[in-house]
Amino acid sequence: MTETGIGTSRSTPATLHDVAREAGVSLATASRSLNGSTRKVNDEYRKRVLDAAARLDYSPNLSAQAVARGTTTTVALLVADIADPYFSSIAAGVVAEADHERLIVTMAATERDPERELELVRTLRGQRPRVMILAGSRPTSDPTEGALGEELAAYERSGGRVVLISRNEFDFRTVIVENTAGAEALARELVGIGYRRFAVITGGEGLRTAADRVEGFRAGLAAAGGTLDDEHVVRAAFTRDGGYDGMRQLIESGLDGIELVFAANDVMAVGALSAVRDAGLTPGTDVAVAGFDDIPTVRDVTPALTTVRVPLEELGRRALRLALGDESASSEGAVRTEVVLRESTPGITR
Repeated sequence: MTETGIGTSRSTPATLHDVAREAGVSLATASRSLNGSTRKVNDEYRKRVLDAAARLDYSPNLSAQAVARGTTTTVALLVADIADPYFSSIAAGVVAEADHERLIVTMAATERDPERELELVRTLRGQRPRVMILAGSRPTSDPTEGALGEELAAYERSGGRVVLISRNEFDFRTVIVENTAGAEALARELVGIGYRRFAVITGGEGLRTAADRVEGFRAGLAAAGGTLDDEHVVRAAFTRDGGYDGMRQLIESGLDGIELVFAANDVMAVGALSAVRDAGLTPGTDVAVAGFDDIPTVRDVTPALTTVRVPLEELGRRALRLALGDESASSEGAVRTEVVLRESTPGITR
């Protein structure tokens, strides 16, 4: 037993009242000491509260705090696919920045399903996260768009903060990625090292990120003198297997002089490289391959993949800084991309 008569061996969880009595302070002082209040607490009192909380094995009631504050110390991150290195790299940036701010990140996958995304946002609203970050590209035509916008607006009215990553599809804070400009720059560079005839493997019809990248690539080719016929644009799942299937389709229909295949993301490009090898061809020699994102994996595949570098972890960090009101994050503009030429596109001498 302690001097205040409260034992350290308990059959029920300690409450904040117990901690206050154990420390010999007011309930308000105990609360401010443990719950990250901006009101300063005397260092001696704070130490007594922390020591008492440790002795009593006290843990705060997060649900009660959420009700009292109208929010929690949680960041909700929605991604399209947790297994995709593009999204896991963004998540790493969000987590690193959240650690710095003493926030906790929860993550959910929308699986690129608008109905699932809407349901997740509705569920998360009830959990009162401090921030909600949406990182998955959405369809260009989506019947849930109006409902999703209303849910996000209601969440902000209740005190939450919404940030979108990639493009501004709603009127919320957005970390914009130069998808169109990056793909256009890639096309110009590839024509500049000798390639003229191209094919594209991209996601299904209506995926915004994929559409932006193909549009930019077409614009770059048109400006620099490359050619891309409509029949050489293959649509598949926006995944590694989709890239594999898309390349197999191109090979089986006859490459017919195609010199380079641009995959609209790196995981598709990795699948395309495998399909080239499985067909008995040599990637980079018989047909060149390029991607987009510069996920860590592509530096180690053979041949190393030409791509457009997106600073993925910085995307996540900036998104959270923007949500928390960092003025510099809101004034930095679109996230710049950079073309990275590697062995998968050795160039053609004409």
